[in-house]
Amino acid sequence: MHKSIKTAAIYVLAAIFVAIGLYFCIKKDTYLAFAMPAVVGILLMYVFSLDKVLLLVAFITPLSINIQSLNVQLALSLPAEPLLAGLLVMFIAKYAHDFSFDRKIARHPISIVIYLMFIWMIVTTITSEMPVVSLKFFVSRLWFIIPAYFMCAVLFKNPRNINRFIWLYIAGLVIVVLYTIVNHASHGFDGDTAHWVMTPFYNDHTAYGAALAVYIVLCAAYLFMPNMKKSKRLGVVLVLCLLILAIVLSFCRASWISLIAALGVLTCVLLKIKFKYIAIVAVVLVGLFFTFQQQIFDSLSKNDQDASGNVVENIQSMTNISTDASNLERINRWNSAIRMFKERPLVGWGPGTYQFVYAPFQESKNKTIISTNSGDMGNAHSEYIGTLSEQGVPGALLVVSIVVMFMYSGLMTYRKARNKESKVLVLAATLALLGYYVHGTLNNFLDTDKLAVPIWSCMAIITAIDCYHADKENFYETNESSEPQQVPDQK
Repeated sequence: MHKSIKTAAIYVLAAIFVAIGLYFCIKKDTYLAFAMPAVVGILLMYVFSLDKVLLLVAFITPLSINIQSLNVQLALSLPAEPLLAGLLVMFIAKYAHDFSFDRKIARHPISIVIYLMFIWMIVTTITSEMPVVSLKFFVSRLWFIIPAYFMCAVLFKNPRNINRFIWLYIAGLVIVVLYTIVNHASHGFDGDTAHWVMTPFYNDHTAYGAALAVYIVLCAAYLFMPNMKKSKRLGVVLVLCLLILAIVLSFCRASWISLIAALGVLTCVLLKIKFKYIAIVAVVLVGLFFTFQQQIFDSLSKNDQDASGNVVENIQSMTNISTDASNLERINRWNSAIRMFKERPLVGWGPGTYQFVYAPFQESKNKTIISTNSGDMGNAHSEYIGTLSEQGVPGALLVVSIVVMFMYSGLMTYRKARNKESKVLVLAATLALLGYYVHGTLNNFLDTDKLAVPIWSCMAIITAIDCYHADKENFYETNESSEPQQVPDQK
């Protein structure tokens, strides 16, 4: 009898849903009612299984579509950012209820640097030229970092969730790649159309290329996983080849630089060169650049090779600062950011304000054919210089600190790990992060879900493996059935 009642209830609910859907379709000319089951399902996951929401975010992020309105200074990626905002609300509610969070994760060095970043962001939001813009930026940064780092770090206590999260994002990205290649092919794989054929999923080829570079590293890592079936390894090879083809067709020059940097550090790791020597070389190279920057720019100004559809010419154009409009505009943005920094060196102009205040700091001699005064053409094109202009010297130093910390934690965890899976994953996450932050000298995308989710989740991988998996003989010894379904976890 009980079963009959449940069956009847299902039929009644289905009939009500169909009736509501038909009403909206016929009377209101809208099909939104048919999204109700998905909405209800997601709301139930928020209540009963937050780990499923995090995994859904991984899949849906590359497929989300950005909507933007400069009139209200609002940009939102749908549906990823509302999902992330919901996770932030649940995290705050959970923490406010029991004031408890996993201590190992909370006290990890990467977590401590993130706390300092948040604190300084609050300070610079208060002193901001545009407090409302900075507050929106701060809140959006919260809903990126809290779910993608803190909640994912807890999720990754179950090691299988690391694999699930990575491959769900790759699955979504592969759909975008196939769409982009087909769209690109319809335009004859023209170099100019490569800049926009990935829309509406990615705003341009640079963000698309940055995401591809991150997941090429993570995907390639699975070729070295032990005990993998041949069929799965073949699948990894096919996906990796597709991602490599996509990054070639993207004509994103900065993504090649990031992959070369990751390969260089990988070589150092395999040769067992200590972290301190890698850091010393990096500092020396930066010092040499600033010491001889005038001579370097004089030499680069002699290169007049513009970006084109030819791969070799496209690589050569990376150093063209005489005629390449993209490179020249990037220098214009950097110069504007430096002038902004000089005027407010301690606290900057406020998080997220660069694109709205930089126009007066442009010099006419530096403007290009793509320069604008309207604040609708993006940011400072650098994670470091952009933060310097918006949050002053302390903000820029904190960006450098997070780079140093994830590199140190990643490489140290790699060396101490007792199982091969931990070694492969933590090294891959470290190299992917390094590649992005090298790319970050030329572009900045951490204010978007497309890169914020991959980057902060890679840091969560390092933290989780360091805290829970590196010292195990068997990477998968965690009993999945004992894993809590709610995130954040309690300790």
